[in-house]
Amino acid sequence: MTRLIVWRHGNTDWNAGNRIQGHIDTDLNDVGRAQAEAAAPVLAALRPALIVSSDLRRCHETAQALAVLTGLEVATDKRLRERYFGAWQGLTQAEAADRFPADFVRWKAGEPVAEHEPWAEVGGRVAAVLGEVAERLDGGTGVVVCHGGAIRQGIATLLGWPAGVTRTVAGLGNCHWADLRWTPARGWQLHGYNVAAAGNH
Repeated sequence: MTRLIVWRHGNTDWNAGNRIQGHIDTDLNDVGRAQAEAAAPVLAALRPALIVSSDLRRCHETAQALAVLTGLEVATDKRLRERYFGAWQGLTQAEAADRFPADFVRWKAGEPVAEHEPWAEVGGRVAAVLGEVAERLDGGTGVVVCHGGAIRQGIATLLGWPAGVTRTVAGLGNCHWADLRWTPARGWQLHGYNVAAAGNH
């Protein structure tokens, strides 16, 4: 069995302020660092053989909390970045709604917005990394540290979910993870979603 833990980064000040991050490189805040430190022993107990992270700091810092306990190096891959939001990046959702009212309604309805990276592209690049990591593991466990929207779309692409199903799945909380497993008999299956260490909400 090959197992992938797909772990969302810890909290940032921009998460706390409901600000759109996208590709902007933000740091964990004190809450996020505490979340990562609480989750790391739980994930270390799974004896991962590989840690791969988005190259953005909020993910890499999260991954480092696990690396300290496992002795593993953190590999980075920019394909694991969050969705690109163009001029919306850095705005709060309230500011985006004020500046781009029609597009904001479309975004909330799950419809395409011209300057946003298409969800199909996000899902394709993240799912490609998940597949490559799984091949490298060859039956072991790996941890992939990524971003909320990118994780949901990457998993949806990997598992072949239609868009209507994907929209019914809530996003992962900060420092929560999904548990994917692959066997020759069953292929990929989702065994856990929005899982967290005790005390992380």
